Amino acid sequence: MAEQIELNQLNDYFTDLGKRSRPGVYFYRICDWNEEIEAFLRRYYEEARLSGVIIEGRLPNPDSRQLAYYEEMMGMEFQMNMGFLLDRLQKWLPRMNGRQREQVAGSIYDVLAGLQKAGKNENMLKNAYIKFMCWLYYKFERIVNRLGEEKLPKILYEGTVSIYELLLLSVISGAGADVVLLQVQGDMAYQQLDSTGAYSRLLPVENGKPFPENYSLKNMRQVMQEKANRQRLFGGETKLHACTNAWINGTVWDSLRKEPAVRGSDPGFFYNCFARLSGVEDRVTYPSDLYQLQLDIRAANRRLVIVNDRLEPLTPDEISGIRRSNYQNLEQMLAELVMNITAPSDAKLQPLVKKVFADLISEEYAKDSGNLNRLTGRAVYLLCLLKRFAEPLFHGWHMPEVAAFFYLGGCRNENEALFLRFLARLPVDVVVFRPDLSRACCLEDQWLYEVKAEESLSLTVYPEEGVALQAGTAAYHAERDLDAMMYQNTGIYRNRQYAKANAVSLRTMYEEIAILWDEELKYRPNFATTDATVAMPVIFAKVSGVKDGDLPAYWNEIRTLMTPYTKKILSVPHLTSTSANPMKAHAVEFLRNGRLQKEKIRGHMAYPYGVLREDTQEYLLEKLQLLIDQRIIRGTFENGTEYTIVSTVLNLETDILRMIQKFDFTKKNPKLVYVITGETFLSLEDTITVAFLHLIGFDILFFVPTGYQCVERYFNQNIMEEHQLGEYMYDLSVPNLDGRPAAKKVSWRDKIFKRGT
Repeated sequence: MAEQIELNQLNDYFTDLGKRSRPGVYFYRICDWNEEIEAFLRRYYEEARLSGVIIEGRLPNPDSRQLAYYEEMMGMEFQMNMGFLLDRLQKWLPRMNGRQREQVAGSIYDVLAGLQKAGKNENMLKNAYIKFMCWLYYKFERIVNRLGEEKLPKILYEGTVSIYELLLLSVISGAGADVVLLQVQGDMAYQQLDSTGAYSRLLPVENGKPFPENYSLKNMRQVMQEKANRQRLFGGETKLHACTNAWINGTVWDSLRKEPAVRGSDPGFFYNCFARLSGVEDRVTYPSDLYQLQLDIRAANRRLVIVNDRLEPLTPDEISGIRRSNYQNLEQMLAELVMNITAPSDAKLQPLVKKVFADLISEEYAKDSGNLNRLTGRAVYLLCLLKRFAEPLFHGWHMPEVAAFFYLGGCRNENEALFLRFLARLPVDVVVFRPDLSRACCLEDQWLYEVKAEESLSLTVYPEEGVALQAGTAAYHAERDLDAMMYQNTGIYRNRQYAKANAVSLRTMYEEIAILWDEELKYRPNFATTDATVAMPVIFAKVSGVKDGDLPAYWNEIRTLMTPYTKKILSVPHLTSTSANPMKAHAVEFLRNGRLQKEKIRGHMAYPYGVLREDTQEYLLEKLQLLIDQRIIRGTFENGTEYTIVSTVLNLETDILRMIQKFDFTKKNPKLVYVITGETFLSLEDTITVAFLHLIGFDILFFVPTGYQCVERYFNQNIMEEHQLGEYMYDLSVPNLDGRPAAKKVSWRDKIFKRGT
């Protein structure tokens, strides 16, 4: 019998018999997992598939058909001696040579002798013998003629082994085969069969941990198949591999200047950097350090791309340039989309680009619960940016060149982060410079090297050659620090200090409206700031009727509300479905599965808000998404009203847009006053505009002397406060509301009792 020997390392399993430390076989059970075990199992699985046997679950007992065939060919005689076993094996498994028959017969004899010694009677030995013979014929016949050869056959068993299966595996191992018992559920069940370790050895796994949930050979095989399919997509196994950050010695700044050719010596690797540098060590010298860095990169004739603040939105031409369709599964999507990768055309680099693309999209698919529609959009975004930057990064590329991609600011969304992760797996140094610590960056990746400094510096443009270089003096930065101290948790607010806000509807008495109307938001009840967000107390109310029927006083009170921040509307409907709106034709493509396609909106040629500040644009789109999500407008996600919401909000009137542009969330907010004296209703478009401006932070008042339900028609819920002021009055004509309010009459009682106050 072949001797069981001890492993020095896992890869000894793949060593030919004659090259092992001494002739022998390996029989180990694996109960713990790590990355090394995963790699070993994948390789061992392939070896067993090609020149061995794989058992998933248990070996089924011989059925009646198999037993009948055995009886017909061999009879049911049994003798406990070597001569009998050799004779039967020669007839039953004729492909074995004499040496192999002796090894198998000897192994069977030793196992049966052990059972006999343990008290098993002859009938039980006979049953075990017949079971072994059937299993050898029906499961292992393909390898019996290779037992004990220089390249040993491999047996891979996954599951909880039974005693007779273990005995058979011991027979095959003793006859000259390597065996691995894969025990995903642990070693407890095995210990009950072989507490002394007589048949196999337990493999010690350094830093081992339990196998991942639902781990199995079936799932591993599926992953391997998907990998093989993806390799076919990009033309076979790529010969290039990334060595990311491991070569860095010293600071990232110094390492970036290091010539790629001297970063490492392995010709199969390119040596690149993937880092985010947050904060600055010296605010005075930081801009000049950036300036000098890009000069050094260019002086070394390396390709360099610099992006300031954000990646420009995709253009319609870029999007239409990607061939795509609807897909039923991930493999179908990858097979078609990968055909768009035609550059770079280098024979070594293009397969790598395709592989990285396929691997990253597959990872995102697993994270996103298999949402193919969303994933297709992200894949198209990736391909568009690859086409945009392929020329400046990879034109004429050859090993060991590494380009550089600098992003000043921080990734604004997951699509930008995905593109940077994509580039970082190619021969590109990808560095995010984030000097302003208040600027968020959503980039996360296991290979990202993070460097943090304590100082913060507001810098929006990377200082390049030909661009005016700006640097702050020490006094300048000291002033900025003092500025930050004054405006943080002090109740004093810098101009446009906050970029995000949420409206909170105030419940008030009617008389309080006039008091609060012209107050700055920070002085109103329930105003608050949390982190980077303002809670804005705003007025959103309907005033029904005329107090005491006194029309002059009624109009006078409305005049007092006509501030420089107020827009008045004196007839409804103000907007209708027939009003000019160029966004209607595009609303459907701007909303998918209830989510705004923000990048598509911003990149569209008809988008009207591109002139606004970036933070204002983001604020508008966030509130538009909130308006849709809260289903404030009747018919949202029922009859297509959501598309009317999108087109209406993206077509606000110029004067309203200017009010929003000037709006500072801690100061006086813009206002909207409707005076509705007739029997007309707010249109759907009016209602959408009102609801949106409420979320933006407008004060909104409806004066309805008739008391009619002319405001509520398209609201899905009661979100306004209503003040019943007094007598309902009809057929009123609205006077000029722009004049100065008339002085309030003082009664003789007031003159007497309030004298001197």
